[in-house]
Amino acid sequence: MSLSLPDWILFFFFFAAVISFSLWKSRGSSGAEEDYFLAGRGLPWWLIGISIVAANISTEQFVGMAGQGATSVGLAVSWWQLIGSVGIVLIAFTLLPRFLKAGIYTMPEYLEYRYNVVARSIFALLTVVIYVLVLLTAVLFSGALTLQTIFGIQLAQAAWIIGGAAAIYTAWGGLKAVAWADLIQGLALLAGGLAVFFLGLQACGGWSHFAAVNADRLHMVLPANDPSLPWTGVTGGMWIVLIYYCGLNQFIVQRNLAAKTLRDGQLGMIFAGALWLLVPFAIVMPGIMAFQLYPAELSATPDKAYPTLIANLLPAGMRGFLLAALAGAITSSLASMLNSASTIFTLDIVQRLIKKNAQQRSLVWFGRLMVLIFIVIGCLLAPMLADPRFGGVFQYIQQFQGYIWPGVVAAFLFGMIVPKAPPAAGVTALVAGPVAYGLLQRFAVDIHFLLQVLIAFIIVCVLMAVITAVRPMSQPKVLPVRADLDITTDPRIKALGGLVIAAVAVFIVIFW
Repeated sequence: MSLSLPDWILFFFFFAAVISFSLWKSRGSSGAEEDYFLAGRGLPWWLIGISIVAANISTEQFVGMAGQGATSVGLAVSWWQLIGSVGIVLIAFTLLPRFLKAGIYTMPEYLEYRYNVVARSIFALLTVVIYVLVLLTAVLFSGALTLQTIFGIQLAQAAWIIGGAAAIYTAWGGLKAVAWADLIQGLALLAGGLAVFFLGLQACGGWSHFAAVNADRLHMVLPANDPSLPWTGVTGGMWIVLIYYCGLNQFIVQRNLAAKTLRDGQLGMIFAGALWLLVPFAIVMPGIMAFQLYPAELSATPDKAYPTLIANLLPAGMRGFLLAALAGAITSSLASMLNSASTIFTLDIVQRLIKKNAQQRSLVWFGRLMVLIFIVIGCLLAPMLADPRFGGVFQYIQQFQGYIWPGVVAAFLFGMIVPKAPPAAGVTALVAGPVAYGLLQRFAVDIHFLLQVLIAFIIVCVLMAVITAVRPMSQPKVLPVRADLDITTDPRIKALGGLVIAAVAVFIVIFW
């Protein structure tokens, strides 16, 4: 695709502005771990909300989700974001107050308070492995695929370019730099996505013609035998996925842990849930439009739907902005994953198990080093996902995270609901979850992976119940309490959360 001079100027200006702005906003860091890893616990609600959206919406969605939209899955792939909108609102009123009250830095840290250091260490290792080998690698690949499709850059070279850009401000400024970069990049990617929606709709002949031509793809409910996203999987295992993703996933929750107050954390999560309602229009429907307009080009590689739409549809002058928005989406998610993986590895593994008396400045510098190491690993692995055996980047991300979802969600929820569940129950959940899911992946290949997640979750909960019945704790664990934090929820905030959930319900009814 040829770019005009204004396109190139806007593209490079955008990146220079983002990196400069984020480094400027993170200047004057005290070198303390709370300042670097949790932005000094001073993020306002609006920055939390946009930062969550920017961390979540990346080429995983622009490439993977749009690619699923271009297949027979169609609009149904929007379940991931819509249930996410409901989940993040509910978690704002249930799990968030509990975590903020405990004053934790990481999600594995909570498991040490609830169970023991072994549970914390297992969860920390699982999280780092999933972040680096699955999430980070997949986002790098999908971002590199976008640059390759549009510019003709080699896949491996493109991965190093976008990985390096994200690593620069993440390693230097920590969560504060990441959050402020997200402010610009999050707004740009939503604006760019909506611009593509309206341009694509115009090219497809307007809404009426688009809806008529793609009637079979504009439905949320797919048959129970659908291999990609059956309704049984949505109602069965997806809720487990979203509890983990919205409430226990470090690279999302880390922003909430950095909130000024409970009010800021809750409003930020509700704001993110409201913005996620735009995803079906900004990402999924453009994928459907791309298949309508360019079916021959996408028949073999649906993941190229969004880049193909940009390359063929956008006029000169707009491409630079949209490419900047896509590139910003890539670096936002990469930066978030790098920061979170570095935080967990530094605080939950190095400080807790290896060097307990390390100085805070040493930990911060070690965290920066791990950012660089993780990005190198991701860049080396990313080109391997070009192998068609992985079934598309979005499917790869969701399916391989199944090794962490059942056990982790069971460990947290069972531990909260059953106060006398012993440490052995929590450790068993974290070990048995990946084993149960792995066995189902190996020997129950005809069962959709979301149903495999549900079955694994049930197995883990049964094991935890048996262990608790045999050897319950005599007294429940006492968690830390932040005396300076008011955890009373404003009724008006609950009303706003209710509006988001109602909007999701309306969308589902319309596109049932």
